[in-house]
Amino acid sequence: MHAIFAAAVERLHPSFEALIAADPCRPLKLSKQAPTAGVYLLSEGRRHLYVGRTNRLSKRLSNHCRPSATHKMAAFAFRLARIETGFLKASYKPEGSRANLMEKPAFRKAFEAAKARIREMDVRFVAEPDQLRQALLEVYVAIALGTPHNDFGTH
Repeated sequence: MHAIFAAAVERLHPSFEALIAADPCRPLKLSKQAPTAGVYLLSEGRRHLYVGRTNRLSKRLSNHCRPSATHKMAAFAFRLARIETGFLKASYKPEGSRANLMEKPAFRKAFEAAKARIREMDVRFVAEPDQLRQALLEVYVAIALGTPHNDFGTH
């Protein structure tokens, strides 16, 4: 392994531990001490579901779950709605596209329910201003916790 990469990876675990040890709050009720940039973890009780990274923590978390968030903004809620409704495969044709799914009443209802569900999840976060370290930490946390809704596949 390249020494520079090994050193970067070696420094991830303390941030992982800080993330896990952080006091949880609700996505729309961040404390004033919340960092601007970092990595966040969404959980239901002890079940860790999704890890993400951002340079605008408050805005990103609100995009996941506020009632007015669109399917273009609330990717995690959209993923949960796909699972709920069985529309699992992405489509780049008009039929089955994101916009098309949002026209289906059952899917729209599942999407709205998913945003409400996310509003009630616990969120933990750790500051990380460096985007490369954010990316590495996001992958590290997803692998270490086995978050079921992180998908690093290409589209």
